[in-house]
Amino acid sequence: MTDTRRRPIAVFDLDNTLADTTHRQRFLERRPRQWDAFFAAAPQDPPIPEGVAMAVESAGECEVVYLTGRPERCRRDTLEWLERHGLPAGRVYMRRDDDRRPARRTKLETLRRLARDREVRVLVDDDDLVCDDAEQAGFRVVRARWTPPSVTLRVAQEREGRT
Repeated sequence: MTDTRRRPIAVFDLDNTLADTTHRQRFLERRPRQWDAFFAAAPQDPPIPEGVAMAVESAGECEVVYLTGRPERCRRDTLEWLERHGLPAGRVYMRRDDDRRPARRTKLETLRRLARDREVRVLVDDDDLVCDDAEQAGFRVVRARWTPPSVTLRVAQEREGRT
């Protein structure tokens, strides 16, 4: 059995990196934003082939870890989605339900914590601000460009700290 404590880590975001959220972004375009409906629709997200292929390929050399801005209350749906779509098993780091800090802060904190004990080989994420901060901190980043950027989702991530 391989000692996963020695393997480097490949960190993958979920929304718009592995899971296509296009069908549920309509819930964020309304006022007030319908967060419960937005997250309730996540189990129906289609997988993004490019992201899934990269995660599966990374599992050959790395322990795959998932780092998402989704709230902790979405854990069960998230784990079931990952398994249903054939993604490698791995730890899932989620935002506390009451944490409204920007994703770039919460994700960078988790990356730094992971890097204390292990090599973080790569972060794969679609959020430019998360990617910028991770690169500035010395992490290797792959920018997930396989779905069109969503201004609505970006505002939600930065200003409302919701995903």
